[in-house]
Amino acid sequence: MNTDPLPALDSRASWTRLVVALLLGTIGNAGMWLVSVALPPVQAEFGASRSDASLPYTLTLLGFAVGGVLMGRLSDRFGIMRPVLCGTLCIGAGYVVAGFSGSLLQFSLAQGVLIGLLGSSATFGPLIAATSLWFHKRRGMAVALVSCGNYLAGAIWPPIVQYCFDTWGWRATYVGIGIFSVVAMLPLVMMLRGRPPAQPATFEASSAGAAHPASNALASNQRFLLLCIAGVGCCVAMSMPQVHIVAYCADLGYGAARGAEMLAIMLGLGLISRLATGWIADRIGGLRVLLLGTVLQGIALTLFLPFDGLVTLYLVSALFGLVQGGIVPSYAIIVREHFPPREAGTKVGIVLMATLLGMAFGGWFTGKIFDWTGSYHVAFMNGIGWNVLNIVIVSWLLLQGRRARGRMVPA
Repeated sequence: MNTDPLPALDSRASWTRLVVALLLGTIGNAGMWLVSVALPPVQAEFGASRSDASLPYTLTLLGFAVGGVLMGRLSDRFGIMRPVLCGTLCIGAGYVVAGFSGSLLQFSLAQGVLIGLLGSSATFGPLIAATSLWFHKRRGMAVALVSCGNYLAGAIWPPIVQYCFDTWGWRATYVGIGIFSVVAMLPLVMMLRGRPPAQPATFEASSAGAAHPASNALASNQRFLLLCIAGVGCCVAMSMPQVHIVAYCADLGYGAARGAEMLAIMLGLGLISRLATGWIADRIGGLRVLLLGTVLQGIALTLFLPFDGLVTLYLVSALFGLVQGGIVPSYAIIVREHFPPREAGTKVGIVLMATLLGMAFGGWFTGKIFDWTGSYHVAFMNGIGWNVLNIVIVSWLLLQGRRARGRMVPA
């Protein structure tokens, strides 16, 4: 009987697990987008400043970031099912606790600890890393597809949640989503039983060898740290429209519902960007795709400065989503290209933690800039500056990789 593990890679079972992971991500990642839509009513109910009302989002992203590393390590050790089961139960509890919170602090802790740290974190980075272990030839596309769960959540949930907020209030909506999440996710979690197929020996060796200093721009810990810093930079820039577009539209007099629609369009079109990223990365590599996405994000972010009409905001939001959606998955693809499969959960968790820390800091700092200046103009400028930092770092890593390959060529 043929026991070669190669047929199991890129197999029907691989694609089935990818679909399950995509559905789990779509439901499990709702919390990081719900809190953006909840910013105006939560601010009004608790009488908070804009920066204080941004705290729940910041804590959610901080928890999401740290939890991604924790859940990634658990996934490397015990498999993906246990972390996602834990996350599912905590997500449900988090929504219910947030819905009954009596203060902004209680609401923030429910978002940050239960939904972010112990809940949604298991349905992003760990699922991406675990799914990538089932693919070889189509790994880039697989990573891009499963990461779409995060953006599908952003495209689907904000308009629904805004309608529910307007109809039943934000508290009842939170409790209802908590119950729905547990009921919908538990059967999907049960489908994650089983370990990934063993990697072929030659593939494992080549992946481990890819981290050799003579051939890899990310070989050293210092360069991996630079990649993480780049992740912070690009996501500080990314957070400004994603976190504050609802509040920005409300301030301009267009209403929160228009802002929720723009957020949904932004994230819905981000799906196209993510799929394109996977397809292109399978051909030119993750670092080059990351550079391309960051440059285009900077251009789109700059367009928010001169255009604040309703129609133009819809168009710029659409463009922003279309060009930046593939940036975060690029980091996971880069890790899988340059490090051994046995480190996938932990290393993907670390680099995605950096991107989420950038989102968390950017969401909070943008609110602080608004409190200082009374407008979002300076906040957009701040995001552009961080985006430039990302471009510089990724360009340097690409240059170092080219020089390393040049040194390997015999004279």
